[in-house]
Amino acid sequence: QVQLVESGGGLVQAGGSLRLSCAASGRTFSSYAMAWFRQAPGKEREFVAAVSRSGGSAYYADSVKGRFTIPRDNAKNMVYLQMNSLKPEDTAVYLCAAGRGLAYIRRSDYDYWGQGTQVTVSS
Repeated sequence: QVQLVESGGGLVQAGGSLRLSCAASGRTFSSYAMAWFRQAPGKEREFVAAVSRSGGSAYYADSVKGRFTIPRDNAKNMVYLQMNSLKPEDTAVYLCAAGRGLAYIRRSDYDYWGQGTQVTVSS
């Protein structure tokens, strides 16, 4: 069982940077792979990035590869989404998720979800 609480969303200009944080409850945080998904108005929920249990492997959607990173700090029960070179197309509600780490890309790979935080990128 894990509870996820997100922070760091807000407004940023195109080309700028933003760092989202996800705080996880529980003393078994390192047992979970962590991911970020996003959902823009009128669009389906989309995989953004994931990180393995140990933090040794990361996976990114092609649309964000080279711009976003997903570090985690197991000692602090935290996972982050560092977003650089932001584009208006990145505007969405961003959701933190926790899963078993057997697979990373699908919504069904994750058992727990945060409430979502709004990211708006202005042109």
